[in-house]
Amino acid sequence: MLTERDTETLFKVLNSSTELLKDKLGISYLDAFIETGDNLINNGEVHVEEGMPDSDTVSKLEKIYSEIDYHKLDAETVRKAVQICMIKATKEDAIQANHQITPDTIASIMGYLVIRLVKEDKQLQILDVSVGMGNLLSTVVNQLKDAIKEVDIHTVGIDNDDSMLAVASINSQMQQNSDNSELIYQDSVANILVDDADLVISDLPIGYYPIDENTANYKTRSSDGHSFAHHLLIEQGMNHIKPGGFGVFLVPSNLFDTTESKGLLKWIQDNAYLQALLNLPKEIFNNENAQKAILILQKHGDNAHQVEKIMIGEFPSFKQPSAFQKFLAEIVEWEEKDLLTNKG
Repeated sequence: MLTERDTETLFKVLNSSTELLKDKLGISYLDAFIETGDNLINNGEVHVEEGMPDSDTVSKLEKIYSEIDYHKLDAETVRKAVQICMIKATKEDAIQANHQITPDTIASIMGYLVIRLVKEDKQLQILDVSVGMGNLLSTVVNQLKDAIKEVDIHTVGIDNDDSMLAVASINSQMQQNSDNSELIYQDSVANILVDDADLVISDLPIGYYPIDENTANYKTRSSDGHSFAHHLLIEQGMNHIKPGGFGVFLVPSNLFDTTESKGLLKWIQDNAYLQALLNLPKEIFNNENAQKAILILQKHGDNAHQVEKIMIGEFPSFKQPSAFQKFLAEIVEWEEKDLLTNKG
């Protein structure tokens, strides 16, 4: 059972050991966290290379690690403690926006929306084509396990940043989900060899993809210059799910307002049903241009159908809890009565 005290205790262990390694090894907070996470997973045995860290630091680290046994904590307790460390890493190391952790508020909303899309499935394969630090994927998995009893979930996460993937691996192993998860160090725009999934969920990187030759077979590629990475990854993700499967993506709110969006819209029209585009509250973003939305697509086939009413709207402010809950209830009703009426 998740307790704030356990989360706080684990965070203190992770943070104090990370800070110690950061100072002694002269490395970034993120790299020090990866080092300390690996130590914890290795039963608290401190990795020493070329005499570093020194014996005094090793003794201090071993004492810190002995303060808690993460094996006895539930997955959400671990995930939340790791998340707090990653928020700190973002600030200390000035991590670029595309590599920052998906905030809990957004991840939880996406999980809430996903539950009804797959609630009839007892075996689930979930793909994340931009897994990053793994917070979004693990949040959704934990919510699904809580909502759907005895569900068997296998996840595949892909990312081309080895540091992000190292954090995702620590996240998975410390939550004791690693037996059912696969992490692949690869550029997701390149050819990926994975089984088709039941669901794709991803917080997509925003911006231009630099390697034009890798985009030759994409329908969403730009005819002139670099293509948008988020367009390419929507296509890639939807190409790797089963007929009738859903893609739930975190995208820019202005996804369809750019000149490049014509190719994306044409591709969606030919391959998937655009079921929803839900803007998240403006208040959780630094500025209006940074606002994001949740895009729900459904692949053609297996009784999938275009909803009578595409769900387009904006979540009310978190400062208006009753209005926010009312909007969530409207989405749930739409999922049940329109989106899923012919599914399966």
